[in-house]
Amino acid sequence: MAQVQVQPAGATSTLLEMMMMKKPQASSCCSDDMADLERALEAAAPTTVPRQDSLYRDATRAAGGGNHDGQQDGWARTLRLAFQCVGVLYGDIGTSPLYVYSSTFTGGIRHTDDLLGVLSLIIYSFLLFTIIKYVYIALRANDDGDGGTLALYSLISRHAKVSLVPNHQAEDELMHINGDDEAVLAAKPSLRGSVRRRTVQLASPREQRAQWVKQLLETSKPVRISLFLLTVLATAMVITDACLTPAISVLSAVGGLKEKAPNLTTDQIVWITVAILVLLFAVQRFGTDKVGYLFAPVVLLWLLLIGGVGVYNLLRHDVGVLRAFNPKYIPDYFRRNGRDGWVSLGGVLLCFTGTEALFADLGYFSVRSIQLSFAFGLVPAVLLAYIGQAAFLRRYPDQVASTFYQSTPEALFWPTFVLALAASVIGSQAMISCAFATISHSQALGCFPRVKVLHTSRQYQGQVYIPEVNLLLALAACVVTLAAKTTAVIAEAHGICVILVMLITTLLLTLVMLLVWRVNAAWVALFFAVFAAAESAYLSSVLYRFAHGGYIPVAMSAPLVGVMVLWHYVHVRRYEYELERTVSHESVRELLARRDLVRAPGVGLFYTELVQGIPPVFPHLVEKIPSVHAVLLFVSVKHLPVPHVDAAERFLFRQVVAAGDGGRVFRCVARYGYRDPLEEARDFAGSLVERLQYYVRDVNLYGVEHQQAGARVSYPSSRCDSKRSGGGNMSMMMMRPPSRSCRGWGASTSRRRRRWR
Repeated sequence: MAQVQVQPAGATSTLLEMMMMKKPQASSCCSDDMADLERALEAAAPTTVPRQDSLYRDATRAAGGGNHDGQQDGWARTLRLAFQCVGVLYGDIGTSPLYVYSSTFTGGIRHTDDLLGVLSLIIYSFLLFTIIKYVYIALRANDDGDGGTLALYSLISRHAKVSLVPNHQAEDELMHINGDDEAVLAAKPSLRGSVRRRTVQLASPREQRAQWVKQLLETSKPVRISLFLLTVLATAMVITDACLTPAISVLSAVGGLKEKAPNLTTDQIVWITVAILVLLFAVQRFGTDKVGYLFAPVVLLWLLLIGGVGVYNLLRHDVGVLRAFNPKYIPDYFRRNGRDGWVSLGGVLLCFTGTEALFADLGYFSVRSIQLSFAFGLVPAVLLAYIGQAAFLRRYPDQVASTFYQSTPEALFWPTFVLALAASVIGSQAMISCAFATISHSQALGCFPRVKVLHTSRQYQGQVYIPEVNLLLALAACVVTLAAKTTAVIAEAHGICVILVMLITTLLLTLVMLLVWRVNAAWVALFFAVFAAAESAYLSSVLYRFAHGGYIPVAMSAPLVGVMVLWHYVHVRRYEYELERTVSHESVRELLARRDLVRAPGVGLFYTELVQGIPPVFPHLVEKIPSVHAVLLFVSVKHLPVPHVDAAERFLFRQVVAAGDGGRVFRCVARYGYRDPLEEARDFAGSLVERLQYYVRDVNLYGVEHQQAGARVSYPSSRCDSKRSGGGNMSMMMMRPPSRSCRGWGASTSRRRRRWR
């Protein structure tokens, strides 16, 4: 449980006495104030008491402090998740050898040493982006176990007020004023400037830099808007990539049929691909948990196969390709090919496609399970496959258009084809799961229209399925396949999605390093310079061929970005409108004191997005329907920039009108993390009324001093250990349901036998 510091009885008077008994010193006023402040703080002996605020504990916990980091998981669970990782995360990266060389050498191989340059680019790009950036840096920047650009944005939001919605509350603060400082400032307000100077003087350069970044994010609206737009753009690109990855992976695998059935036409290959895509999206409703266990053995066999074939080609054709581990072949390649070598980077980047899904799907697994399966399963198999294909092409450079199947031994063709097709289908699973998780996060943060989110696993809360989105993704993937018909066009579109998401991730990771981790400035500069420069080079390469397929993700992402920005803009504007026109408590009392107002027994629930004040629609409702319930409760559902909020600490209550002023009126904020599922209407209402009863009981016993302005924490009415009791009379009137699962809130239900009087 989080702790707060409070002063014991008499502490303030002791501080005052010490300040008045100071000896005169030959120093400036500033030095006197600083000396007073330091002596007063040293004299304070705070007492530690439990803090009953769920957000304080969650917000002050370091990133990755949840179970997802694997440190609290047993090895049995870690190995089980590592096995699932193979089936869900690595299909996309593992099937890249199907098309990387053919997409890189679109005009054929001019010089055999070009293979060494491209292989060296593949090796070091794979190591730089997948291993160093994502597996060992980005996975550490998780938001209590959740990854992706939205998780990075929410992590930044926990340390700086970058949200465009003005619904911030004191309970959401990450940093609180120290209790000692409050006591000193209350005793001598003139020391307030000294507190600021002391903070600056005692803070390290890293803390000063973090504070500067925080002030920049909070005070500059253009910076906040730019940060939001970048996050939305990356989100739209990830969703678009979930359409392109299945298309290119399955189409490249099915294309291998031409090796044994040359009479097959391109249209026939395309329709076979479409049929497989329909089947792939149809099985998504069973959930990632079951799909992972089903697909993992297939991907594991695939990795063993391509690794073994790679070793076979290396030993049989040319062991000399191992010289590609020497990076000098990279500048030689660019010097020999010039602009064509730069344009070929668009094909090389396909070797690390799927890494963005690996990070975004972190909520499905754990950091340790991903690192374990990545290091001992994926890396050796994929690198051996690329090395073996390069050795084959050194002897048969004219076979570059169908490198993968041509380099496979004749006896293994059909097993390889079947596994390639299965692995391609599975590779699409990573991006589909990533799209579901991304949309779920976007919806919780108010950036996406409300859709039905189904949680497919009781054991792992991050595994979700969205039926409407699954249908739209299936339609988009089929349309792209029918329109493009070849992997060359889809590869150009695929590359733009991948590299844009990676570049935006680099920018957000840099902010996390400065604001959250507070890393040395030299390391931050090195990280940003290396990755931003490398990713910008890849981006310029794919943009050069924009007209050859790069326009596809832009055309698909633009409507998504428009919908998300418009939805969030309307959400913010409506909130500001209602906030400016909130009804005062005095107006509510006068309204409830009307003689013609009919009182009905029970509890009336009014939903509003305002976290403070009474919404302006309430007087209009009473004017049209002059009847209210004995107890009125204004409920706000608020999603916080943390993954989870404990259910026992979910509700914050405030009393607006007491029983003696014409009725009982309360305000309630139900706080959820962006990964917390919303309960069904009946369960939510039952929990809400139960907590309200305990709150009223505690207010009657202890008073309402905790509601006064400036109170440090909310009253812990939601912390109770009693069990739920049975039914009664409660009516619910909702202005707008917070989710589809709450559509039944407009009906009257019987949850309590006890009647509120």
